Parts: sequence; C-alpha cells; structure tokens
Amino acid sequence: MNTRGNSDRSGSSRREFLKDSGSVLAGVSLAGAIGSLAHASEDNTIKIALVGCGGRGTGAAANALQTEGPTKLVAMADVFKGRLDGSLANTKRGFENKVDVPEDRQFVGFDGYRKAIDLVAPGGVVILATPPAFRPLHLEYAVSKGVHVFMEKSFAVDGPGIRRVLKAGKDAEKKNLKIAGGLMSRHYVPLEQAVEQLHKGIIGDLITCWAYREHTPVGFSPRQEGTSELMHQIRNYSNYTWLNGSFILDWLIHNLDVCCWCKDAWPVSAQGQGGRQVRTAQDQLFDHYSVEYHFPDGTRLYAQGRHMDGCWGFFGDIIHGTTGSAVLGEGVSKPRIFKGHKQGAEDEIWHYEGRGWNAYDTEHDLLFDAIRKNKAYNETERCAYAAMTGILGRMAAESGKMITWEEAMASNLVLAPGLDNITADSDAPVKADANGDYPIAMPGKSIVL
Repeated sequence: MNTRGNSDRSGSSRREFLKDSGSVLAGVSLAGAIGSLAHASEDNTIKIALVGCGGRGTGAAANALQTEGPTKLVAMADVFKGRLDGSLANTKRGFENKVDVPEDRQFVGFDGYRKAIDLVAPGGVVILATPPAFRPLHLEYAVSKGVHVFMEKSFAVDGPGIRRVLKAGKDAEKKNLKIAGGLMSRHYVPLEQAVEQLHKGIIGDLITCWAYREHTPVGFSPRQEGTSELMHQIRNYSNYTWLNGSFILDWLIHNLDVCCWCKDAWPVSAQGQGGRQVRTAQDQLFDHYSVEYHFPDGTRLYAQGRHMDGCWGFFGDIIHGTTGSAVLGEGVSKPRIFKGHKQGAEDEIWHYEGRGWNAYDTEHDLLFDAIRKNKAYNETERCAYAAMTGILGRMAAESGKMITWEEAMASNLVLAPGLDNITADSDAPVKADANGDYPIAMPGKSIVL
C-alpha cells in the first residue's frame, strides 16, 4: 500500500507516486500495452468527456486533468445549458491549456451523453456525474463504445439498475476497459492504514459497526418559472427517490461502504425505519433513517441518517471490536483506534502519522495510471455492492419489512421506467398532487419488491 501523501504536486513526487501505485497485471502482452497507448491517441493524450456538469462533475474533471501525462477535456454534456457553461468556465480557469470544448462539442439534452462519449471513443475516458438514476444506461453505452469510465456515486437506484451496472462491469473486463467509481474513501491513505490495522486484529474481532450521517437539512430549490416538472425534479435530484435512490443511499453510501470494508463482508439482510417528521419541502425525502443490517456471521451494522436543524451532528463510522474500538470513515480526516470502548486521548493506541492526502485526486491518479500502463482496474462490483447496501436499507426502512440481500438484488421494481428513451418532453416519473405534494413511502404499505 502506498503511504505517501500527495499534497505535494511537484513532478518528481507525482512520478514516484505513479511508479509505486498498484501492481502490474501478470501476463499482459506487449501488444495489449501498445494497443492501450494507441487508443489514448498517437501523442499519448487521453481525451476526456464530462457527462453531468454539476459541482461534483466539474470537480472530477479537474481531478482527471491533474493526472500525470497529457490529458485534454474535449466534450461536455448536460441537460442544463447554464450548468454546462458554468462548468466549462470554471474548468478553463484552472486548466486553460487542457480544455478544448468548442460549441460544437457542447451537448445539451438527454442524448448528449452519447455524442460526448462518441467523441472520445475508443480508448478515451468519460466522467459520468449525472444523477444516479442515469448511471446504468450511461455506463452501458460507454462500455459498448470502448471507453474507460470514471463513474460518480451512487451507481444505481434499484435492483434492476444494479444488475445492469454489474453486467456492464463484466463486459468492460472482457474489453480490457478500466472503470473507477467515486467511493474515494477507499483511496484515502489514512483510512486505508486504519482499516489495515483492523484487519490485522488490533481490536480483535469486529462485533458492531455504526455508520452515521447527521447534519442540517438537504436543500431544495423552488420550481423556476417556465421549468417543466421533469426538469424541476432533475434540478433537485437529491430530493426525489427515482433520481437519487433516497438519503440513505446517496448520502450515507460512503460510510456504509467503509463499514463493509472494515468488516470485509456485505450484509445478508436488513430491517429498519424512517420517516418525514419535520421536513416541509415539497419533495420525497425522509428526514431520518435508522437501519439495522445483518452480516453473514451474525454481527450487525447500524446506519443512522438524519438531516434536521438543531440536532446532534456527526459524519463518520464507529467500529467496535472484542478488545477495542475505532473512529474513522468519510467525514473523519484523522482516523483513530482505541483500547476498549471509551475513546479518550488516554485510550488511543493508533492514529495516522503521515502527511495530508487528497483522495479525490488519488482515485483519478490510479485510473489514469492503469490506462497508461494497461493494468487491470475495475471497481464496478465493489461500487455496485456498496450501492446495493444503501438500496437494501431504503427498501427495508420504507417498507417496514425484513428484506434479504437476495430479495433486493432480484427485485424487478424499477423506480423510473423508460429512462433509456427519456426526452425533455417526457412526463416526470412521479407527480405532485393538487396540493403540490409528492408520494412519500409509507412503512407497512409501500411496495418495494
């Protein structure tokens, strides 16, 4: 495991990082390596397309453009022209010589992802950063065109979407394509080292894991004059279940994933609860979730998500073992491990001692290094299972039922049928009633399978 921080962006440190990161795939032929470089273009410049030009997509484009070796952003797509324009302007300010996106390579509309991907195919990279509901079909198309992928979390919103993502990942393996997912905590070296300590048994066998995301309310923008119902919901994608899969998926996914990483297992079932206690915004969001997951060995993961004003806040994971405990995860910049279950300074037995680390840069460093060196790199399955953990939690909480992993994975309930053929004139998958209120899940009544 690489333990050097990458806060120093000097050329020498970056070359050392890329030299040391990852392991070369055994048995890769010279012809394969040459072919990979040829796809990157004759001068070894890797062409990049950005699909989804919001804040995270714009950030991901910057992360990709700072990687070692020549790169160029050549195409962009979004359903909102203003969002694309703003993203392009921001990216140019930071990487003027690496951005070449003239007007005829700026695509506005639901089919823009195809045009942007076509421009970098084959062998280029597409950054997929639209709302999660669209991830499966965009990933499938990129793989079909021979394009490497960075896909932002979350990766689907329902069981059928997860199955599509998993199949696309298998197809990518057959084509020697590289796929990275936006669970950057997996590449945060302080956390990597902490998890390594847990796996070595520093606090014994892990017996409970707690994933938290407790903060102020998720924002909501009122409908703009002249905006269709569909575009209003997409602009507020964090507020509609068909688009983001719920708060417990799209907002807790990092720390659910970290707990499963610590445990080195995925849950086999879940039961839970949630509701809408104080929220008044006209959307679909539960303002609190509490889900109990069961691991194969009988131990449990507890997830709490709440976004309300005036309440206790915490963003991170608490892990308990037979002889100690740990505080770590997304939101905890300095993971710590303790003897026993009290977590005072006098009880600390391990903490990270290295330099600062930018996991957002690192996840792109590893992807682009794998492309340039033709190394195996495919995070699809792990990302899909992390998303499935969140989906399972939503299904359990919103139904009030105990649901197994197998049931959730086999579910044929699609939250937004017809997305493959959606246009700006399509109806929104959910509609408000006469009072402007949207359908809200009702535990004990809602159908989730």
